[in-house]
Amino acid sequence: MTAAQVAAGVTDPELPFLTLAELGILREVRETGDGVEVTITPTYSGCPAMDAIRADLLRALHRAGFERAQVRTLLAPAWTTDWISEEGRAKLAAAGIAPPGPAPRRAAGGPVPLTLGIRDEPVDCPLCGAGETERLAAFGATACRELRRCRACREPFEHVKEI
Repeated sequence: MTAAQVAAGVTDPELPFLTLAELGILREVRETGDGVEVTITPTYSGCPAMDAIRADLLRALHRAGFERAQVRTLLAPAWTTDWISEEGRAKLAAAGIAPPGPAPRRAAGGPVPLTLGIRDEPVDCPLCGAGETERLAAFGATACRELRRCRACREPFEHVKEI
């Protein structure tokens, strides 16, 4: 197994059914004469899971025989929910979490658009598919998710915010 395959199979500690590759935070894996260098980009610069992600990547690489490995964090360009793969989006929905819609557009190299206040874009229910949902809380288990409820089936669910 290559270092890239090993790194791509590591799961996110907050969403353990998603791999780092599916989440889009695994940017590059390079094997050189000096070892393996893995580059990741956090979902946001203050993500508290980054230490766990680094440790999980190093542990997986060491177990696979890649003793000399390092994990590098790259903040630019900033991660966007558009980097979540189609497989990742399907896995989110299967887990009852509404995947994000398209991220807000920004000028090339420009700042990430920030909307102060609460955006209330339509979100389809991942459980029954109805489009009539309401926000219950602006934050869910993590800052990048919100808690919603479907008005049709009345079930609560989380939604990954568009970033």
